[in-house]
Amino acid sequence: MKKYNLEKVLPHNHPMILIDDIIDVNLSEHSVTCSVTITKDKIFFEKDGVNPLVGLEFMAQTIGCYSYFKNNEHTPKVGFLLGTRSYKNTLKCFEEGKTYTVKAKEVYGDTDLVSFECFIYNGEEECAHAIVNAYMPADDVNFEGI
Repeated sequence: MKKYNLEKVLPHNHPMILIDDIIDVNLSEHSVTCSVTITKDKIFFEKDGVNPLVGLEFMAQTIGCYSYFKNNEHTPKVGFLLGTRSYKNTLKCFEEGKTYTVKAKEVYGDTDLVSFECFIYNGEEECAHAIVNAYMPADDVNFEGI
């Protein structure tokens, strides 16, 4: 399995890159799958793990990976999370030592606005779901180092 340099894929620097790897990209199905393993060195790690609201950022970064591949693996543009509908999470926290799978599928897109259906899995069990809306400006504004 190929290990991606996420600093080239996402317009973030460490420690803000929260996902660990890209598992699968399927442009014909408009989807991407990433993984995140919860460790104490994660920026949002608290006493028992990572707050479940951070799952939205896991989803947003997975969407960012999709954007990179959709843009023919060119330098990523910054996208802005506009909001989400009905973020549902069944976890008390993302637990230390566990690896979660994050899937995003584009369900709507025009030049600037996109909408993704996103899921987070703990093994085979779905533990989070949301529709995530984002905006990516058409111009070439570059926000390096965010």
